[in-house]
Amino acid sequence: MNTKMLKKAALSVALGACLGALAPAVMAQSATGAIAGRANSGDQITITNTATGLTRTVTVGRDGGYRLSQLPVGDYSLTVKRDGQSDKEPVAVNVSLGGTTTVNLGGGDAGAVTLDSVQVVGSRIVNRVDVHSTESSFNINREELARMPVAQDLSSVALLAPGVISGNSSFGGISFGGSSVAENSVFINGLNVTDFYKRQSFSAAPFAFFQEFQIKTGGYSAEFGRSTGGVINAVSRSGSNEFKGGATVTFEPSAWRSRADDHFYDDGRVNVLSSHNTRSFTKTNVWGSGPIVKDRLFLFAMYEQRDSKAGSSSSAGSSWTQSTSDNGFWGTKLDWNITDNHLLELMAFSDEGDSDAEIYTYDFASGTRGSAPPSQSSSSSGGTSGSATYTGHFGENFTAKAMYGINRSSSYNRSPADAQCDYVSYENSSYGAIYRAMGSPVLGCHPGGTVVNHEDERTAKRLDFEWVLGDHQLRFGWDHELMTTDRRTVYPGPTRKYYTAYGTKPGNLLDNGSVVPNGVNAILRARERSDGGVFDIKASAFYLEDNWNVTPYLMLNLGVRMDNFENMTTVGTTFTKQDNLFSPRLGFSWDMKGDGSTKLFGNLGRYYMPIPSILSYNFAGGLLDEYTYYALDGWRQETNPVTGAPYMAPVIGAQIGPVDKSQNILVQDLRQSVDRNLDAVYQDEAILGFQSMINQAWSWGVTGTYRRMPNAMDDMLINALCGTRHGNLWPIANPGDKLTLWGTKAMGCAEDGWVTIDTSKEGYMTLGSNRNIGYSKPKRTYKSMEFQIDRAWDDKWAFNASYLWSKSSGNHEGPVNSDTNYADTGMVQHWDHPANNQRYGDLFNDHRHQIKLRGSFKLNDMWSFGTTFTALSGGPITAFGVTWPDEDRAVASYTSTGSGGGTGWLCVEKCSGNDPVTKLPYTYKDRVYKYSGRGDFGRMPWVYNLGANVVWTLPVEGIDLKATLSVYNLLNKQEVINVAARYEGQPGVMRDTFGTGTRWQSPRYAQLVVAWNF
Repeated sequence: MNTKMLKKAALSVALGACLGALAPAVMAQSATGAIAGRANSGDQITITNTATGLTRTVTVGRDGGYRLSQLPVGDYSLTVKRDGQSDKEPVAVNVSLGGTTTVNLGGGDAGAVTLDSVQVVGSRIVNRVDVHSTESSFNINREELARMPVAQDLSSVALLAPGVISGNSSFGGISFGGSSVAENSVFINGLNVTDFYKRQSFSAAPFAFFQEFQIKTGGYSAEFGRSTGGVINAVSRSGSNEFKGGATVTFEPSAWRSRADDHFYDDGRVNVLSSHNTRSFTKTNVWGSGPIVKDRLFLFAMYEQRDSKAGSSSSAGSSWTQSTSDNGFWGTKLDWNITDNHLLELMAFSDEGDSDAEIYTYDFASGTRGSAPPSQSSSSSGGTSGSATYTGHFGENFTAKAMYGINRSSSYNRSPADAQCDYVSYENSSYGAIYRAMGSPVLGCHPGGTVVNHEDERTAKRLDFEWVLGDHQLRFGWDHELMTTDRRTVYPGPTRKYYTAYGTKPGNLLDNGSVVPNGVNAILRARERSDGGVFDIKASAFYLEDNWNVTPYLMLNLGVRMDNFENMTTVGTTFTKQDNLFSPRLGFSWDMKGDGSTKLFGNLGRYYMPIPSILSYNFAGGLLDEYTYYALDGWRQETNPVTGAPYMAPVIGAQIGPVDKSQNILVQDLRQSVDRNLDAVYQDEAILGFQSMINQAWSWGVTGTYRRMPNAMDDMLINALCGTRHGNLWPIANPGDKLTLWGTKAMGCAEDGWVTIDTSKEGYMTLGSNRNIGYSKPKRTYKSMEFQIDRAWDDKWAFNASYLWSKSSGNHEGPVNSDTNYADTGMVQHWDHPANNQRYGDLFNDHRHQIKLRGSFKLNDMWSFGTTFTALSGGPITAFGVTWPDEDRAVASYTSTGSGGGTGWLCVEKCSGNDPVTKLPYTYKDRVYKYSGRGDFGRMPWVYNLGANVVWTLPVEGIDLKATLSVYNLLNKQEVINVAARYEGQPGVMRDTFGTGTRWQSPRYAQLVVAWNF
């Protein structure tokens, strides 16, 4: 059997794997680009895909304009036939993802081609100024990324774009234009792979699977919705008429990673010990592509093996966790050009992965693990996703597209100790010194964590149409997503409670309203939390868009989108529904010089956000979340029933006060769980920008952006629906707006029936003073000015620099709460008390200055170099207190630093203790407060990150062998990027942890990538 037959056989096997993965029926919207421009009326423009032979022809209309749309991303050759004569030399044109490459073909002699409106760099036309787009977006392909030190994941690619920054590192994610990390959408080949449970992550194919990326930072068209942040749009690699293959090995040895710093509080107590942490990572990727049938059927397939080992000490250095994973990932793409006018694409990939962990006792001083058998746990995540798309071109002016797709993800956390062992830990800041004085023993016999069984599945359908009528390019379509969450979580152990030890002192207040009794200097908080069920979300939309060439050089984008969202209960009834959500989009692009080199553009738009399934899960299914406080009477030694190792169990003393049930969400009547007239969250946006080519290589631009989010949706505390205090209700509502719930006589209402109140004026009754008050109106605004200059790659060097000034302000970040590290989307404690949202000011993601540089340089055929640099000014430091004036109630937790919202009022006098005159205890009425605004305690430091790489290429013709050494965080900066924001633990008592670091930059590490392509 010859080599070619072997390659075909291998591709046929891969094709079988692809079709097998798609067996449940998968189709998805494709990701494409376009070519457009001006020529003589009657000219015939023909483009041919140089990789697949796909050919399209269009006749220039009477107005001199032409457009070839819905083109697969890649390189094309373009020819013009004028007056019966064909151009002899085709022009090389690149079609980028989501963009339109302008090619104007001037008049003159028959067949003459004048490239008077495009930039020719190297051997092909590239799209530097897209006069057919009103969006703010950024494109980059795999070849460009290979020349620079960019980590191999979608988020790192997005962070190259101006205005995109990392979110709160405690729960990850990225922020676009001042939005929170839970407001973005991610598409792979048109398939929406955004996590819909919390909306903070997404499914990710292996990085080597991708060909090109488009980062939409604003102004996106009516086709895109369900996002008030940004959009990551990625397209996969495809096969061609040429058989190709390759192998890439990536090494990240632990020896090439700098030590992380250890961190201590001012008094020398341990904050975080991480200098012993290690991590090594290796992955091997093999791929192949080529024709199954020349010019018609093509396949790309790849497999990637990843091996990871990591070791880390606990923050206190008392335990060591050794984790390993050994997983295989794959991706495949099948393209069938049924004819030049009818295409079918199939895509599938897997991001499934498993990880195992062993937890040992650890002596940090000597760096040695204990000899006792370790506790064990395992986790798994990811799933298999797939899509398919049919695209049909009917005549020269009408295109139809149909898609169907499935996106799956899962998450499981398990341990052999789940059934037999309770989870026990301690709070480092209050109990850490006591714990270390005990010799830092193992607490409890469970390795830690919640028992989670979670599965998500999205089924997506879509129809898109495009119809060119003279000066109008009409685009219209429909899409529908059915999203199902099946999740169950509990704490492990026979009691199903999570026990946390805290240091305290007599007289301190507890969250259940009790006071720590005399003689008690340590307490144990027992939290019981469980939930579960299967919940569906239905999301659908219609859109209509007209790209109208008012003149040959002025284009208007007139669009409208109509969204519908419906969240279901476990029995399939409607929990909440928002329909006919009208989103107008208006944009313009003015080709100022008429040659495609300079444009002024702008747009106005409204964008709606769906409700994540975590809200249905907790509020349509119910949540048990109870806290019980005990005196901690010491510790006793026990034997781990799983491993046989010794451990310390808490001696539970007398219960202090009642069980705190205020956080329970009871589904006794859904009419009290959600506002009857709930409005969806939306954001309005305005953008004005200018872009211009300086010459054939250089271009520059400036863009101004304004965003406002004038409403919010969250759970809010209502305890006085009819003006009389009753038990706590936690409805999903629009804080600061009207609220309609079912009221009853038992709650103090005159009759049973629907009750509507204005929550900006009433709905919450203070404890003690009994005032009926409301919540502040939600507000979030973002303003920015972006300056950018770009030098395109010409096979020698490339450069890009951007500076962005921005300001993000308001009284809520959005559907997450980065200030206090609360990541449950849509239930983030902004509206758990009127004090939490009373103050407006600088928000967590407010970084005033962003500088981003990237460049690459080719010294010769053997050596080339690349670099990236980011400088980001620090975010605000805001203080959160625990009480506020005129109320005898805690606004935030007295014990936990990760629970409760917090107030801007800090007690400064008569906060606790006894009056020296009357000898009576001070009450809430005596307290004297000082108001503290957002950002009043300064800002965190600037964060700098420099990366560099060197690429060696074997200078032998016909052999494509490269080795790339990349160094990330070259200067090994480890600045603080998150700080503790809890100012008070008790009224008037500042926590000594306030303003201290909780997260820092990752230390320097190096990566070697060796790639051989054939």
